[in-house]
Amino acid sequence: MAHTILVKLLTLPGIILGLSFHEFAHAWMSDRLGDPTPKRQGRLTLNPLAHIDWMGFICLLFVGFGWGKPVMIDPGYYKNRRLGEFLTSIAGVTMNLIIAVLLSFPTKALLSVFYSSGSSLAENTFYIFYYAVMINIVLMIFNLIPVPPLDGWGILTQLFNLERYSWWYKVYQYGQWILLILIFTNVTDLILGPAVTAIMHLLGL
Repeated sequence: MAHTILVKLLTLPGIILGLSFHEFAHAWMSDRLGDPTPKRQGRLTLNPLAHIDWMGFICLLFVGFGWGKPVMIDPGYYKNRRLGEFLTSIAGVTMNLIIAVLLSFPTKALLSVFYSSGSSLAENTFYIFYYAVMINIVLMIFNLIPVPPLDGWGILTQLFNLERYSWWYKVYQYGQWILLILIFTNVTDLILGPAVTAIMHLLGL
């Protein structure tokens, strides 16, 4: 029980970092493309309180999947609507990838310190960084699943202009239910497991 609580505490920084930067990236990109909506809503900040949906935060902490507070955008401000929506959709997962790559370097350095010292402080510090890398990869892969309301659906929609098809609206309407079915039937685990393992391996962790 104590070990489980410790693990949850060690994952907290990574969860807060991953969710906050993910949503900030959406807001920043939409703002850069001329949309004042995120700024008006106070989303152009790295303050976690502006981005964390508490239910999504608790789910990510205890269930293994979660979400941040969605950033509201108005694509009508974009000069090129499809390109703007594509860039805004992909900004969040790109940010998670950047964080994971950047944090992988101190994580590998801390691993050496942990092995050489064997201290509990070194171990816990290593795992804070390790979990932060892993959580950002999980957030990236999970959000790339092409099911609404995830980013992957927006990316796929703009790449192939799927809104021109009548079935797009049906899928969008029932997307949350489709996603829940995928989660509770462990289909998402089948996607996340190998993908996260492969990327962690590429990062040398």
